[in-house]
Amino acid sequence: QQSDLIPVCLDLMADLETPVSAYARLRTLGPAFLFESITGGERISRYSFCGCSPALTLTSWEDRTEVTRRGGKTETVPTPSDPLSLVQKELSGLRVAKVNGLPPFTGGMVGVVGYEYIHHIEPKVPLPKGGPSGIPVTHFMLVDRLVAFDHARQTLRLIVNARIGKEGAEAAWEAAQRELTSLRETLSGPRAAEPVELKTEAPLATGKANISQADFQEHVRAAQESIRNGDCVQIVLSRRIDVANAGDPLDLYRVLRQVNPSPYMFVVETGRGFDLVGASPEVNVRLTGKRCEIRPIAGTRPRSDDEAADKRLEAELLADPKERSEHLMLVDLARNDLGRVCKIGSVHVPDYAIVERYSHVMHIVSQVEGELAEGKNAFDLFRATFPAGTLTGAPKVRAMQIISELEGQRRGIYGGAVGYFGFDGGHDSCIVIRTAFLRDGVASVQAGAGVVSDSVPTLEFEETLNKSKGVLRALGLASTLRQRS
Repeated sequence: QQSDLIPVCLDLMADLETPVSAYARLRTLGPAFLFESITGGERISRYSFCGCSPALTLTSWEDRTEVTRRGGKTETVPTPSDPLSLVQKELSGLRVAKVNGLPPFTGGMVGVVGYEYIHHIEPKVPLPKGGPSGIPVTHFMLVDRLVAFDHARQTLRLIVNARIGKEGAEAAWEAAQRELTSLRETLSGPRAAEPVELKTEAPLATGKANISQADFQEHVRAAQESIRNGDCVQIVLSRRIDVANAGDPLDLYRVLRQVNPSPYMFVVETGRGFDLVGASPEVNVRLTGKRCEIRPIAGTRPRSDDEAADKRLEAELLADPKERSEHLMLVDLARNDLGRVCKIGSVHVPDYAIVERYSHVMHIVSQVEGELAEGKNAFDLFRATFPAGTLTGAPKVRAMQIISELEGQRRGIYGGAVGYFGFDGGHDSCIVIRTAFLRDGVASVQAGAGVVSDSVPTLEFEETLNKSKGVLRALGLASTLRQRS
């Protein structure tokens, strides 16, 4: 009786359904999302989530915010000084019933925060005038009905959050049952995507770069000069490649999850003229109960098919003083960020400089945790840690100032975050890297390199190419799907 929302569930066997096949049907109902996860490059995480037809959509640009409620018209209002405050306001007024045995996410705000959000919470960082225009600062969908796949139990759970209104709880329960029936009927409909031949070889998609190799390497040298002058220890510079004829987001996602399985795999179709498809290896920040987590990744080596050679590459990576120095710096940065919103003395590093293996590469990874302080919430945590230090450098604010000056263009979605703020107060988001931003038939793929005093400009340029290859290969393979169809 003290709750506004009550999760109502229906469990189904999932032995004949996959998250992708379910999403292919759900996306026909309007804006939709799919979140999946592969940990350690080979283990499927327990849950996958997909949802559609949000109760509310909030899209904020610098000068305006479009608000669309389910079944209603779109209203345009001024964007407040902090666009994320609109998202927080929508969730803060909801009281959600606690039900045991549910998945970690049962609904809430799902969406993306672009890199330029930093200019709303840190005015010392200037907003570049150049770069792509019209990209939102934030975009969120209020998801109150979704499908949660439990891969351990081979079940899927349909979840509808019954909203208790003036009609009372019984009417809300009956409405939820009707929505569950509708969801089930949608999932039982005709197959919305066809099986295709799996190919692993295709030319990398090519496109137009926003910065030439010569200019990028000049930016690296300028960043090194700032580092030698004592402004920063590291500066992460990036470049973008725009690929024409991007095709269907689901085609690209189906290929990308095969080419580059990652801890954070996602497709978000917004209904606002742009979509995101990504396979990010790195958490932005996570809040479970009161436990805050950041998991910095810095240091990379390729994988080898030979086990002995793979172990030699691991030993080489861990023995590299430059890689270890950069990793320690980013761990300290994560500790500092968490320290802004966590209880004094609670921030610690339970795992330091361990090697995690993925399908094509291995990384040095650490786990930084803390206990959220009283009076703080997921939004405070997000603001305190955004953007991730692995996408800026350190010290963070000065590095971002130099990035704005040298790159001279807005990053848009790159370097931002994709994830959710749950009805239960929890939060999970990843860094927007290894991601394609799709708009007007063009896929934008951006990647960066961490510049330090002894960086070699040509090698930093090659690092941006290497980091883009997974998505560019997926774009190339996805184009063959269209050709065969």
